[in-house]
Amino acid sequence: MSPTPAKPGGTRIPSRRTVLRGAFTAAVVTGTAGALFPLLDRDPAATARPAPAPGPGAGSGSRATAEEFAEMYRGREIWGTATVVPAGAPADDRVAVAAEPVTEIRIDGRPLHVMRRADGTYLSDVRHYESYPTLLETARAAVDELGTARLAPPAAHHM
Repeated sequence: MSPTPAKPGGTRIPSRRTVLRGAFTAAVVTGTAGALFPLLDRDPAATARPAPAPGPGAGSGSRATAEEFAEMYRGREIWGTATVVPAGAPADDRVAVAAEPVTEIRIDGRPLHVMRRADGTYLSDVRHYESYPTLLETARAAVDELGTARLAPPAAHHM
């Protein structure tokens, strides 16, 4: 490597690499500050919201049912429920019921394993290649796929 050339007055000229490294560092610091500024600049008193009022049938006022159904579909009895914790619920209730909705579907009394996807749709073990916007549609699709077969009883987990 050759030394950085000097000006006639004896001062050194920074290399291109040094200038670009400084510019890149300045851009990263500026971008990070710009992204974090709205988070750090918030006034906690201005953004504090009161807890939502309890909805109908919410019991203690901390839990709400997002979806609930019971019906006969193609000769099969299906029912299901999804329970979510409201955003303003006390910490005790958030621990009791996970942040993820508690979902349950039963077909002829046997449980159907259902998973909620990140986009809010559902998929089941019976139809795991396709997702559905509601639990009811998920249960109906499982009945369509099962035909006359029954769901297997839940397996006992042993260690």
